Amino acid sequence: MAETTFITNEEQLKAVFKAALIEVIEEKRDFFQQLVEDAIEEIALVRAIEEGKQTETISREEVFKLLEVKT
Repeated sequence: MAETTFITNEEQLKAVFKAALIEVIEEKRDFFQQLVEDAIEEIALVRAIEEGKQTETISREEVFKLLEVKT
């Protein structure tokens, strides 16, 4: 039968919460790894957009000229 433990102070609560969080992260490592990667990508995208707002705009044709492979 499971033993019932009562949390009597804030330090015990923090320790139990921390242990539970670590256990969940370890069990769902792939999920959390993807979550962190997605967050980093989103941050990079926001920074790129902000940087792009501060640069000179060019026409669509100029963009495609730069992307053409010169042979």
